[in-house]
Amino acid sequence: MNLLDENIRDDQRVLLRKWRIPFRQVGKEILRSGIQDEELIPFLHGLRSATLFTQDKGFFKRELWHKRYSLVYVDVRYNEVAEFIRRFLGHSQFETQSRRLGVVARIRSGGVQFWRIGQLNLQKIGWEHARRERPLP
Repeated sequence: MNLLDENIRDDQRVLLRKWRIPFRQVGKEILRSGIQDEELIPFLHGLRSATLFTQDKGFFKRELWHKRYSLVYVDVRYNEVAEFIRRFLGHSQFETQSRRLGVVARIRSGGVQFWRIGQLNLQKIGWEHARRERPLP
């Protein structure tokens, strides 16, 4: 399941829906509006698998990794969020839920920085292995 933090703007939600990228947004389709960041982590622990996309840099911490979810800090301008979520989901390293689980990542215009569970070093990869368009589900 792809989850959007409530800090993702509506115009970006519209683009993701147009591209048929499935998601649920915190405060709209799931959980209550105004939920505190520290309440989101226990919620994610209760899910079988999820990827949370947020513009809150407080989620880009190695110690937050867990085998049941992934956290993705989208570190781009507000009007570019949907495009970079799409790129991330189409990247060969992250294109399936199983490849995303256990990852804490930051996506930027220059590429992806991430920790994968069990690996202590921050890894960096570019967008060269990202497909331009994610295949439809």
